[in-house]
Amino acid sequence: MPIAVHNPTTGEVEKEYAAHTPEQIEAALAASTAAFETLRRTSFEERAGWMHRAADILDAEAEQVARTISTEMGKTFASALFEAHKSAKGMRHYADHAATYLASEAPVRPDQVGASRIAVRYEPIGPVLAVMPWNYPIWQAMRFAAPALMAGNTGLLKHASNVPESALYLGELFARGGFPEGAFQTLLVEGGQVLPLLDDRRIRAVTLTGSVGAGAAVAAAAGRNVKKSVLELGGADAFVVLPSADLDAAVPVAVNARVGNSGQSCIAGKRFIVHRDVYDEFEQRFTSAMAATVYGDPFADKTTFGPMATEAVRREVHELVEDARAKGARVLTGGELPDGPGWFYPATVLSGVTPDMRIAREECFGPVACLFPAENAHDALRQANESDFGLSASVWTRFPAEIELFSTGLETGGVFVNGFTSSFPQLPFGGVKDSGYGRELAGVGIREFVNIKTVWQA
Repeated sequence: MPIAVHNPTTGEVEKEYAAHTPEQIEAALAASTAAFETLRRTSFEERAGWMHRAADILDAEAEQVARTISTEMGKTFASALFEAHKSAKGMRHYADHAATYLASEAPVRPDQVGASRIAVRYEPIGPVLAVMPWNYPIWQAMRFAAPALMAGNTGLLKHASNVPESALYLGELFARGGFPEGAFQTLLVEGGQVLPLLDDRRIRAVTLTGSVGAGAAVAAAAGRNVKKSVLELGGADAFVVLPSADLDAAVPVAVNARVGNSGQSCIAGKRFIVHRDVYDEFEQRFTSAMAATVYGDPFADKTTFGPMATEAVRREVHELVEDARAKGARVLTGGELPDGPGWFYPATVLSGVTPDMRIAREECFGPVACLFPAENAHDALRQANESDFGLSASVWTRFPAEIELFSTGLETGGVFVNGFTSSFPQLPFGGVKDSGYGRELAGVGIREFVNIKTVWQA
């Protein structure tokens, strides 16, 4: 079956690529294994030079890359351009800090363990398979690629099937920067090829960003093969607004959380839990601001957000809204499928959402917000934690005691106070519960795929 670029703005097929054959997959595995034997023996300085050159190439070609992203998955050109430059910054971060993150260390004095010399070393493990999503086709993949290569591993990228041109670009970028041929390659394969790849002993680990179902299947296959896995499986993030919150700042961030990237972001707020004292004002201001957003052509200046990435994603979002509507939720704005070509969906706000509604339990990957009133801060914390997901959360308050309550009490991998949830190369990223395990980014991210070797000398 060919792998196609479906333009979500028009719904039309722009280009098709042939899926890789078994012979091509075998050649890629062999090349990755051979490149590892070369790359593992290079110095951090050599790898950093190649990574900086690859980052320079990406920055120089950022507009071209952004056009590809917008055409393939529909985000606005401005946000795609930001993604390209952010990815280059992430590459430079690991080029500059990998040697420090992975420096050998002696955690105790040698005499405390009866030795003359001890060391804990961080060494590469080999080819790592990355199964990546379409919502941030360059940045999401780069969060794996940059640290993996700087650690001395090689990478095989199985990207989402609807972003093949972004995937192919990444598959060539690092060799253009100077990395050994085969160090990072793209596999154009369908999802069904992932589990057989994990049975191949040459692949030493896997990282996946995707659905809970996909993550569970990959984790089971990795476990069966005794291979390390890192999973990021989405979220239903809480956005908590307490009485002392600055609504002038909170409302625009709340809107951006739901319409940025057309709502297709794991880490952005989806459940808006608002203290009763400010609930009515927040609902009115937030709903008005959501209704004022403009969806449309991602290349047009007036567009707030573009189409959904696929027809299936839009259908799933609308099914969640319809299920909530049928069970008594109020649609304050949006909630209707627009006529015309493309996979657009309007900014939508729901109130009166109850636990029996699917949208209260599942991740809604689109520009839809659910409002929930809270009696007090502890009730807001309880509601925030009543989710199978635990990726991140945003809390708006000026009181130190409330900041401490939520910073310690939220069952999430990240807490953002009075600001937009985001990812930074310098900070760990990941979740708990059904949002997955393991971490990307920062020092802990690069240490996910290394052999932590203890050296003890008498």
